[in-house]
Amino acid sequence: MSDAITIAIADDHPLFRQALSIVLKQHFSQVVLLEANTIDELKNNLEARSPDLILLDLNIPGANGFEALIETKQENANTPIILISGQEDSTTINKSTELGASAFLAKSSEPTEMVDVIKQVLAGEFKVEPIISTSEEENKLLTLTPRQLKILGMFAKGLLNKQIAADLEVSEATVKAHATAIFLKLNVKTRTQAVIAYQDNIAS
Repeated sequence: MSDAITIAIADDHPLFRQALSIVLKQHFSQVVLLEANTIDELKNNLEARSPDLILLDLNIPGANGFEALIETKQENANTPIILISGQEDSTTINKSTELGASAFLAKSSEPTEMVDVIKQVLAGEFKVEPIISTSEEENKLLTLTPRQLKILGMFAKGLLNKQIAADLEVSEATVKAHATAIFLKLNVKTRTQAVIAYQDNIAS
C-alpha cells in the first residue's frame, strides 16, 4: 500500500486533532490532511477533494448523533469512515459499524493501535464482528435519502414545514412530499412516530 494518501479529520478538539495529525504524518510519508471543526466544514472539504479515508468524531458540532455518519456514508459511498469517540460502550461501537463505519476507534486508544486500524481499513482488511444485530427500525432508517434524513432530523427539532422549506429553500409541498416518503419507508402514520424512531436509533 502506498503512503500517498488523503485523510479527512473531523473533530472539534484542537489538541486531539493536532496530536492525531502528528501521528499520521509520522507514519505516512506522503499524507494530505483535510481538517474540520464541524460537519459543515467537513462537507465543504469533501466537496473540494475526495479523501481516501474519513476520521469522524461522533460528537462533532452538527453531527446529531449518528445522523452525520449515515449521511456522510451515503454521500461518500466509496470512502471508508472510521468513527472516533470518547464513548466506548459496546452499543455505540456496534451501532457505528452497523450504520456505515468501517471501524471504531476510542480516543483513549494508543497511537500505534490507531495507526494499525487505519492501515487495515485503507487496505480493506478490517472486519468488525457484530455485537448485536441491527434492529428493523434501523434498517428502515438506512433506506432514507440524505435529504429525507435531514428533514427527519428537523422534524425532531420541532421545526414546522414552513420553517423547513425556508431553511432548505424548497416549497412546503416538497417538504410534505418528503414527509410522505419518510412515513412510507418507516411504516409509520404520523410525524411523532417518525421522530420517535429517529430519536431512538439515530440521535441517541
